[in-house]
Formats: sequence, C-alpha cells, structure tokens
Amino acid sequence: MADPGKDRQTLVEQTAGAFRPRDPHGRILAHPAWHDLDDAGRVEAFTVTERLRAMEAALDPEGLSTTARAVLARIRGAGPRE
Repeated sequence: MADPGKDRQTLVEQTAGAFRPRDPHGRILAHPAWHDLDDAGRVEAFTVTERLRAMEAALDPEGLSTTARAVLARIRGAGPRE
C-alpha cells in the first residue's frame, strides 16, 4: 500500500512548483495536484510556495521570483503561449 504521507508530500511539491497548465485559450489553471490535496495540504502547499518564491527572489539579481518573471513576460508579450 502507498504511504499516504509520501503521496501528500509529492502533491505539495508538485503544487508548489512553478509549472501551471494552460487551457486552449492560454489561461493559467491550477495545478492538478491542488485538487487532490485536502485543506491542510493546500495550506501547506501555499506555505511552501511562499518560501520557495522568497528564496528565488533572494537569489535573483532583480529580486524577482520565477512567478514574477513569468507574469512580467506575459504582460510584455514575450512569455510562452502554450
């Protein structure tokens, strides 16, 4: 039987990552793993995401996270449109 704690950890890590699927119109969707988490798992994923984005921004010369860079790229029209 699968370890539920490990499955939850995997879902949290997937949700906290930068990848977000898009619909056919280019709209950003929630990561599929988000829907498989319970409320406590979603809070944990949010907390992990906040920490990751803060670390990314601290390492970036302009102080931007990957999310901030992706948003700016889309605003400027230079972002990928999948």
